[in-house]
Amino acid sequence: MTATITYEGNLRCSATHLQSGTSIETDAPTDNRGKGERFSPTDLVCTALGTCMITTMGIKANDMGIELKGVTIDVKKYMAADPRRISKIDVVLSFPENMTLEEKDMTILKRTGEHCPVIKSLHPDVEVNISYVNDKVNTAAS
Repeated sequence: MTATITYEGNLRCSATHLQSGTSIETDAPTDNRGKGERFSPTDLVCTALGTCMITTMGIKANDMGIELKGVTIDVKKYMAADPRRISKIDVVLSFPENMTLEEKDMTILKRTGEHCPVIKSLHPDVEVNISYVNDKVNTAAS
């Protein structure tokens, strides 16, 4: 098993990760009768996408001798009504201002993130838009 989830009532759940013992709570969002005081389950799907992208990029970067510390990802979720589901996720990956990579390395890292396990697990009807900020490449001739 991966986690144990307990329904706490009032549209709130607590989930415990069995390997580490860490826990999180979820709430239904305010647009669906909840308090919105915690991540909603669909927020976690979008958050999982962002963290999976940067984690797989980090693994590849480590293999390439590149440090990605300081990269941030913003995710925005869009919901559809009938049936209620995630319809679109916008992902904006921002590199630190001082980070410059070789064009080949940047291409490899982007491709790695864009093929992470979570993105491959999303339903094909979910539109995923990925953009990059400060993705500077070294254009000096070698």
